[in-house]
Amino acid sequence: MGRTGEKVRSLVAEDPAFAEALTVVLERAGHTDDDPEPDGGSARPHTVQWGDVSDELTSGQWGRLIENGILHDADGDGFAVSNPAEIRDALGDDAVDTSADDDDDSSWTKYDKLAAVGAVALLPSYYFDPLRNAVGGTADLVLGPFDLILPFYAVIFVLSVLTGLYTVLFQSALMDTDQMGDIQERMSDIQERQKDARERGDDAALERIQQEQMDAMGDQLGMFKLMFRPMVWIMLVTIPAFVWMYWKLGVHGGGGIEHIAQGERHIVMPMIGRMAWTGAEGRILGLLPVWLAWYFICSFAFRLVIQKTLNLQTTPQTG
Repeated sequence: MGRTGEKVRSLVAEDPAFAEALTVVLERAGHTDDDPEPDGGSARPHTVQWGDVSDELTSGQWGRLIENGILHDADGDGFAVSNPAEIRDALGDDAVDTSADDDDDSSWTKYDKLAAVGAVALLPSYYFDPLRNAVGGTADLVLGPFDLILPFYAVIFVLSVLTGLYTVLFQSALMDTDQMGDIQERMSDIQERQKDARERGDDAALERIQQEQMDAMGDQLGMFKLMFRPMVWIMLVTIPAFVWMYWKLGVHGGGGIEHIAQGERHIVMPMIGRMAWTGAEGRILGLLPVWLAWYFICSFAFRLVIQKTLNLQTTPQTG
């Protein structure tokens, strides 16, 4: 649904009387379901004036329709209706007022919640030796065979490619980028109208817009939930992979490199040279561990390649 449809939904959610008001405006402007839209300006656009609807609409409703851009000036010949088809579609939604909340509640299934619990339960394994050894040893049952046939830097390379792939797939499959884009557009539109009302000193309009902004906070919360939904699945798989690397290198274990062969304790980094995996010699500029830098370099590069190759959308789409 486009911006006009979202504005209609917002108005009706704020005051259900706007549904009847918009129906009257469409009818008096000549926009019926079987009425074709003007084609490229060859037909005169349908217009409506305040006198045409004053018997059904209040002056406040008329002003809000103009303020929200649902009605726009038709060069002195009354007001034209913006995107009548979108308005009809929005008014035809039986759940205008509650659909956003219903979608919000249903966006997280019981499996999503279980994944969130699992991801949170894995977080302590970063810091506590017994948990790290348990998770790392379990992950080694899967990753150990790769480590037997590949050098350690190549195993990290493979991990980065795999994690990059399922990260993009999860985000593309579980994030409603269209809905998120609509929410962002609505918030941007509210901010623009708020700025205009403040500049012209229209306190009444500013008060209405501020109330609309408060109502829209629920949409923003829903957007954050949409963004976080794929994250719990990504964490559920990524945390064991990182804990395995911690376990393999003995990071935070107090014993240095514990589970890696003697001949694999160094890597030749591009433009930097030979570096140890851990210890003082294993930090770039004394800050970033070299194994973490190597992982992120590979992951970032191949994630872009995967996203471009599969033509997957992982960011909100705005109109």
